[in-house]
Amino acid sequence: AGRARIEWKLITNLPVRSRAEAIEKLDWYAMRWKIETFHKILKSGCKAEESRLRTADRLTNLIAVFCILSWRIFWITMLGRSAPRAAAKLAFTRTEIDLPEHVVHDTSHNAQAPPLVRNVIRLAQLGGYLARASDPPPGTTVMWRGMRRLTDIQIGYELALKRSG
Repeated sequence: AGRARIEWKLITNLPVRSRAEAIEKLDWYAMRWKIETFHKILKSGCKAEESRLRTADRLTNLIAVFCILSWRIFWITMLGRSAPRAAAKLAFTRTEIDLPEHVVHDTSHNAQAPPLVRNVIRLAQLGGYLARASDPPPGTTVMWRGMRRLTDIQIGYELALKRSG
């Protein structure tokens, strides 16, 4: 309302015989950005193209694992935006909840956030997200950087437990 109309055409080779079918095709097209974001995480975050594996089987296995990681990073990012009041344990393991609590210090507005959002923000802060009050929600880039750092921290934590415990 109050804006100039946007006119655009979506060209498809799929049959469109009704308004419902047209809306269905538009909904499919609207999912494209999610697919593009997933591939960005897969290619840039996981660096799938930089793999130097020599066999197709090994490469297939690596990409399968990277797809799971890429999906999880995308899912956590979107979950933090769409279901901020969800329990943190829905998306994170107990260790993934506890470790950032000791490493990342919350600003006052983050400390008041719901548990899921607070943990998403902590993870993003490990990846360079500043978490200022005026900042938009964290994106997938700071999330994959944060997940990578959290994995390193977790490995160090588990090694320390084995040596001292």
